[in-house]
Amino acid sequence: MTFPERIQTKRLLVRRPTEDDADEIFARYASDELVTKYLTWAPHKSVEDTIAYLEKRRNDDRIFNWLVFLAETGQLLGSIGCSIDGHIVQFGYCYARDAWGRAYATEAAGAMVQIWMSDPTVWRVQAFCDPRNVASARVLEKAGLTFEGTLRKHAMSPNVSDVPCDARCYAIVRQTR
Repeated sequence: MTFPERIQTKRLLVRRPTEDDADEIFARYASDELVTKYLTWAPHKSVEDTIAYLEKRRNDDRIFNWLVFLAETGQLLGSIGCSIDGHIVQFGYCYARDAWGRAYATEAAGAMVQIWMSDPTVWRVQAFCDPRNVASARVLEKAGLTFEGTLRKHAMSPNVSDVPCDARCYAIVRQTR
């Protein structure tokens, strides 16, 4: 599976990260406890944590990450990434607080879902979110995914609890003819 290095939408530029982005990623969202609240990873304590995170993901050929920038200004807004498991793409995203509520996540997710679904080997694109994260659920629905159900005690959210949390499952599937 190959995915583009860069994607342009109406307002956004989406591109693969480099180690040179680590300082800005750390400052904009990776160190923010509120931003990372419902994620499966803890806030980064240092830029070195961010560099290690980028390196780990770069070395896994089943994981793809992109940074999301405001095209007009070049400001880093957040990130979107996916993992591949056979015919399934699973994705997630993370945005700086000042990017919330402006439909950037929806715009980037919608563009990426189209790209992923255009790959003939992909039959399902899915994402999970904590039931308490209503804003994320709305992003997934607006990006074209359908709520399929709640998986009980499915996800570890280290920023919320040491006990697995429920996860709402959203997906879009390729239709057979």
